Amino acid sequence: MPLNISYTIEDELSEKLRLDRYISENLKLFSRSQIKSRNLKAKLNGKEIKFSRLVKPKDILELTWEELPPIALIPEDIPLEIVYEDDNCIVINKQQGLVVHPGAGNRQGTLANALCYRRLQRGEAQVTGIRPGIVHRLDKETSGIIIAAWNEKTHAALSEQFKTRQVKKLYLAIVCGIPKETKGRIETFIARDSKNRKKFAVSPNGKHAITLFKILKQWKNHSFVLLRLKTGRTHQLRVHLRHIGCPILGDSIYGIGDKQFPGAGLMLHSKSLAITLPEEAEQRVFLSALPQRFIDIIEKLNNIEGVYG
Repeated sequence: MPLNISYTIEDELSEKLRLDRYISENLKLFSRSQIKSRNLKAKLNGKEIKFSRLVKPKDILELTWEELPPIALIPEDIPLEIVYEDDNCIVINKQQGLVVHPGAGNRQGTLANALCYRRLQRGEAQVTGIRPGIVHRLDKETSGIIIAAWNEKTHAALSEQFKTRQVKKLYLAIVCGIPKETKGRIETFIARDSKNRKKFAVSPNGKHAITLFKILKQWKNHSFVLLRLKTGRTHQLRVHLRHIGCPILGDSIYGIGDKQFPGAGLMLHSKSLAITLPEEAEQRVFLSALPQRFIDIIEKLNNIEGVYG
């Protein structure tokens, strides 16, 4: 059965984009490779067009595509550290290395598969789709607090809090180098890297992004920092820390390579999440302990570099 949407190109589009890029990067409907497989057809201002056509603000876009049969995730008994759970939601301290939701060629071994299994344990029906109840995401190599919903009403309520920036998210990171200030604000625009579509970069044509930081501890060549996300752009913390010359230790995409700690893995951890649960008036704060990999690296840095602050 064909599906379709009608959409007016937003005013804040700061540059003319090819339609296929606009669909994948701004609307986030399909990747550019999926456009053919979904038999996507497009009209711009009422006329059929090719996906190489440039779009601009105020253009009226109509898209039609073929619906695919729903994907049934395989429930998997993957160990989860449950921080909190009730009839509406579940809060998990995600381990490093666990993918949040399936992607191309990666349909198993994810948090989504684990949530499907947990749902069956709770005596609830299986759901379709690849993101059952997942409200937000963490990168595969980022550990820490993440929340998911057990029902559509809760999912909508929690998602709205993320969308309107009512949620408070704190992260911990060990970075290469020392920020110039002990605390500060990183404010830029972030867009997909034009030279590498898998990366993001600071760009005047990107989306507004704000990160607050505070140095908790510093050594000769590294720092332990507390980070607060004011916006939620993809790879925001990793891009922002690289932007100020202090990439996260172990970052294989945005890092500079650190021979002192080969194989350290990404030293980024979601420490806490403050959010209002359904039928509650006040925010709850969910916390996770410092992972062992952080404890080990901090001990090594104390011995190798010595504490400077």
